Amino acid sequence: MAATYSTSAPSRLTTSTIRLPLKSSLFRASHALIPNPRFRSVVLASTSVQSPMVSASRPSLSFLDRKASDVLHFVKYHGLGNDFIMVDNRDSIEPRITPEQAVKLCDRNFGIGGDGVIFVMPGTNGADYTMRIFNSDGSEPEMCGNGVRCFARFIAELENLQGNHSFTIHTGAGLIVPEIQKDGQVKVDMGQPILSGPEIPTKIPATQNNAVVKAGLEVDGLTWNVTCVSMGNPHCITFGTTNSQGLEVDKINLAEVGPKFEHHEVFPARTNTEFVQILSRSHLKMRVWERGAGATLACGTGACATVVAAVLEGHADRICTVDLPGGPLEIEWREEDNHIYMTGPAQSVFYGSVLL
Repeated sequence: MAATYSTSAPSRLTTSTIRLPLKSSLFRASHALIPNPRFRSVVLASTSVQSPMVSASRPSLSFLDRKASDVLHFVKYHGLGNDFIMVDNRDSIEPRITPEQAVKLCDRNFGIGGDGVIFVMPGTNGADYTMRIFNSDGSEPEMCGNGVRCFARFIAELENLQGNHSFTIHTGAGLIVPEIQKDGQVKVDMGQPILSGPEIPTKIPATQNNAVVKAGLEVDGLTWNVTCVSMGNPHCITFGTTNSQGLEVDKINLAEVGPKFEHHEVFPARTNTEFVQILSRSHLKMRVWERGAGATLACGTGACATVVAAVLEGHADRICTVDLPGGPLEIEWREEDNHIYMTGPAQSVFYGSVLL
């Protein structure tokens, strides 16, 4: 995006170019940039107008070339509809914006819109890169599966990488290794699941070899069978209540029941919650209420945790397709190394700059 603007005008109307991916190529569409006084963010209008405040005799300053600290350049990515504002933060170990600013930018009416902001930072502890995330509510999760795939594709764009590539990412959940494949899909070694209750963490007593498997949990007047898994972040997976024959996940009111799981007293760090319908031993359907983000179209760590729970409860095999509202993920829990491998897409949506 490049924009001309006048620093002397109290109200600015500027012209710009925004780049959007279309069938693996970029096209250019002209828009006007109008600062939104409520959040001082940039709003896109569908017309191209040269500000009368910009003098023809004075050279204009490019919006994207401006280095002031009040401008944030970003790329919007999504992994199966789980969308993120990606920020190139490789020059600093401190995020470019605060959690409070992230909340405003993630607002879908008054900001850019997104489930979170992801920062690409210099590597630490021997890793190639470091990944940090602010959720749409300003909280900071340990890691995000769909976000890792977006992170990998963003790195490939920043570094102009072609073909197969893998690298190491330091996260709050430990070392993560994504691999960009020739077809554009990203396969991620998500590491080993954590099953010990105190490490997840949950206060629910263990039911099977120190793990919380198909334990009863009362929520909203119903007793749900839950299995708890951590993929570096906590997950509570349920296939139904003690009185049900299985879930029809499309009928669940996530907005009503999701927060009651997330903030339940047995989860001291809150929890992500997956509601799962069994289609076959290799095919699961899932809806998720994410800690700090609410109902989202996809959750990569949630899909991984779901397959672990399905295997532990005897519902599924170790290789499964997990259908989410945004599309399918391929999940494999390998017996030989106990690692979970997730494969799925990540795609850029648009590039932009925003006034903070």
